[in-house]
Amino acid sequence: MIIVHKINDDPDFKSASTPTGGSSAVSVAAALIDREVNTNSWVANDPFFMPGYLLDNMPHYQQGIIYAISRFAVEMTDQIGRSRGSSEVDKDLDKASGLLKYPGTTWIFDFSTSMVPTASSESQYRSAQRSLLAYNQRLASGETKFERRADNLQATLLRFTADLGSSSAVIDDHLAKAGQWGIDTEADDIFYSAKGRLYAYYLILRDLGEDFESVNANKELSPSWLLMLDSLRQASTLDPLVVVNGKPDGLVGPSHLAALGFYLLRARTQLREIINILQK
Repeated sequence: MIIVHKINDDPDFKSASTPTGGSSAVSVAAALIDREVNTNSWVANDPFFMPGYLLDNMPHYQQGIIYAISRFAVEMTDQIGRSRGSSEVDKDLDKASGLLKYPGTTWIFDFSTSMVPTASSESQYRSAQRSLLAYNQRLASGETKFERRADNLQATLLRFTADLGSSSAVIDDHLAKAGQWGIDTEADDIFYSAKGRLYAYYLILRDLGEDFESVNANKELSPSWLLMLDSLRQASTLDPLVVVNGKPDGLVGPSHLAALGFYLLRARTQLREIINILQK
């Protein structure tokens, strides 16, 4: 049997190398794009004649990953990769953040808009990866900025926390429908989309902790940071054979969305605790 879809949620995934003086978080974000687009093959835009066209768990997972990396790229552009709000935006970060907003479902043809070939999701994401790597090389050479300040980290974590709140709201809304008759065809979509986001956030925040090592030490963040990472890790490695949206208090049938939502909310609460510490 040919396996066409495989979800890779390895919590120990690392970038093969980070240039001296570069950002570990940027390196792992670029490596994650490379893994999902090139090594694993991007499947979210598979046309109808591809073997895995009807499978949708991996597509939602991959798009969740890219969404989280896109949010990180925006924060790098607006906060960490510039001296102050009035300073010039880094060209490579700006390009990467724009490209990562490209829809993940666009094949080389998009007949809803044109009959001629168009840029595929893969080509845009590969270009974004190259821009992230270019930024990191310039950072290592001292040609651009990576502001390791507590206020920059705080602002970035606030945006991540808001995004986790959005994911939590989607899960909570669907949990209200738990236990209804019929097959729930949306539960696995929501589960794997959120799982992809949480997995990418876990890797990025793990390595962002290394980038902001001095801030973590000065603010004594390490215990809280590790607890937050543990919650994200547990959420992103949940691996049910079949996603079931049972009632959270039901006697029969688990609620995988409730389990994922629990770890998500715990991570969000822990992020808020870290933000409070950074404000002091």
